[in-house]
Amino acid sequence: MLGLFVLVIIAGALPRLRNRERVRRETRDLAIPFVTIVRPDRSAPAQDIVLPGNVEAFANAPIFARANGYLRKWHVDIGAHVSKDQLLAEIDVPELTQQLQQARSTLAASEAQLRVAEATAKRYTELRQTHAVSQQEVDTAVGALQTNQGTVAANQASVRQLEQQVAFAQVRAPFAGIITARNVDVGDLINAGSSTAAGTALFQIAQPNKLRVYTSVPERSATAVTPGMAATLSLAAFPDRRVAGTVVRSANAIDPTTRTLLVEIEVPNPTKTLFSGTFAEVRLAIPTTQGVFTVPVEALLFRNEGLQVATVVGDRAVMKSIVPLRDFGDRIEVGSGLTGDELVILNPPDSIANGSPVRVAPPSMPILSKR
Repeated sequence: MLGLFVLVIIAGALPRLRNRERVRRETRDLAIPFVTIVRPDRSAPAQDIVLPGNVEAFANAPIFARANGYLRKWHVDIGAHVSKDQLLAEIDVPELTQQLQQARSTLAASEAQLRVAEATAKRYTELRQTHAVSQQEVDTAVGALQTNQGTVAANQASVRQLEQQVAFAQVRAPFAGIITARNVDVGDLINAGSSTAAGTALFQIAQPNKLRVYTSVPERSATAVTPGMAATLSLAAFPDRRVAGTVVRSANAIDPTTRTLLVEIEVPNPTKTLFSGTFAEVRLAIPTTQGVFTVPVEALLFRNEGLQVATVVGDRAVMKSIVPLRDFGDRIEVGSGLTGDELVILNPPDSIANGSPVRVAPPSMPILSKR
């Protein structure tokens, strides 16, 4: 009877023990997450970066007056094509004209005195041969001649200076170009000015047959931008057109405020259809270094150790620290830390650690995020 009772107990306990072991095994299996994997993609030989740029004329200068007076006449207006040294405006300079006349009269008087001094010195030198005059008188006549020669030279310099100032009454173009601004009208009081005095420019002239485009390249790409590199511009005025340009120079120094490199791009504009002062999107093809890969941003883990990705080796997770280069939105460029042969886990759980057991999910198996 006792044996029968033991058999009944054993028969009832065995299924429970089997169920408990099955539940324990299933629980252990469920604790190992299924993961999806991807391989790192090797970066393209060149990556395009798009930067804002400012379009400027190859030569662009304000034209200031070098003489004070009233504007008598202007000869060109905005949009006018002018040649080098073409007359743009005339200024009345009566004070300078009077000073020039006075200087010329002073010069004429000094030249007359010089002629008298020359005749006197010559005569005294001849008389000295006959001992009709003393050497002291000859020396005095020669000294008076030299003094008058110096006076004439000084007066001639004054006349040339005033003539040059009067010539400034005619405002001329410094180079061939297009007048982009006229800031004066007939009768305006003109003051001799410079770029340090606001509002004194008479005209603005630009040379648009060639354009300069300035853009700032981020520091991480600065060393890859070199003279001769091709650039492509997109302009709002020509949405379906791409304008070709060439990098001609850079500042060769990083701006400590913006951490960017100023780059100049030259764009031919023989038809003058492109306007200076416009905004442009500059596209540069930056060469990538060897051994650079990209991974999806869903694979990144931000840890105290730095940026990491989880990879699968066998049935275990292996954490790898990476150094990011550029962020493309859905992918990130990795400068070091990967060889390209890794199986990188997408959407790794936050609890994953080095050596954690993982199972690679079949391609058809949906995986829920375990974050």
